[in-house]
Amino acid sequence: MEKNAKIYVAGHRGMVGSSIVRKLNADGYTNIVTRASAELDLRRQLDVETFFERERSEYVFFAAGKVGGILANNTYKAEFIYDNIIMATNVIHSAYRYGAKKLLNLGSSCIYPKFAPQPMKEECLLTGSLELTNEPYAIAKIAAIKLCKYYNERYGTNFTSAMPSNLYGQNDNFDLETCHVLPALIRKFHLAKLLRQKNYDEIKKDLNTFPVGFSLNLNLNPDLILEKLGITSEYLLLWGSGEPYREFLYVNDLVDACIFLMERYSAKEIGEFVNIGTGEDIKIKDLAKLVKEIVKYDGEIKHDLSKPDGMPRKLLDISKIKSLGWKSKTNLEEGIKKTYEWYLSS
Repeated sequence: MEKNAKIYVAGHRGMVGSSIVRKLNADGYTNIVTRASAELDLRRQLDVETFFERERSEYVFFAAGKVGGILANNTYKAEFIYDNIIMATNVIHSAYRYGAKKLLNLGSSCIYPKFAPQPMKEECLLTGSLELTNEPYAIAKIAAIKLCKYYNERYGTNFTSAMPSNLYGQNDNFDLETCHVLPALIRKFHLAKLLRQKNYDEIKKDLNTFPVGFSLNLNLNPDLILEKLGITSEYLLLWGSGEPYREFLYVNDLVDACIFLMERYSAKEIGEFVNIGTGEDIKIKDLAKLVKEIVKYDGEIKHDLSKPDGMPRKLLDISKIKSLGWKSKTNLEEGIKKTYEWYLSS
């Protein structure tokens, strides 16, 4: 990418998109285009085509989407499949129509079959049934991968996809109804610590700073609000058994990989898509213990076995990205500490 090339970052207010913008600015790219969803609804085809026709962006990072954890995926199935498919269709088609040189589509490791061999190679795609709790989102992400592939074949475009493992970091979503497991753990342990300390001023500040998402009356006694979220002065109640394994990637590392790919490799060299991860995973119950230690919460951890676990394991095979010369830099403990520091300062 040339330093003065016009680069469109779709989803620039999200965790990944905002990190891409920061990194591009730091690396000296001077012509970055962004639009908030209130300015450009990526679900509206005519608006998206008009935007691409006007801007003629040369490079596109497609990091927009409707995302969430297991609760959100299981609750808003129709929205997850519709919003993500239509946004991908509009952006990828318009990038082709109006001459983008390269496009990088950001996906998710949930595209792989529920019982895919571990670690999961790119070749595992569509070799088995998906995990039902995130099937709508996974189908939308698979559709985006295939759109890029078939547009390359049909129209000679240079569009490819990157599939990261579970992401976390600065500007993550901490809404307890829609967030992923790691930000949920950070926030819940922090609130549990405050409750144990009877620090109600900080609890109220937190509840008013970050969304809760559920229909909770924030004027209630904080103890009652937190109890509805599985947080008490004695223990924290977590979903599922804690036995599944998950791999976590610090968002700055993902962004480093994305820009590395956009600057150095074509879709022909990368192929249909490439996994991006650390190559290491951890049990959810052990992750909870690590977050508990970092947050300095001294209560107990309990598990709600009536809640689903999701996929038993999602470890990515990262041989391909490593062969291209990239590897992650941030270990899990360091990344969680940085994320918790950002959360406290927000």
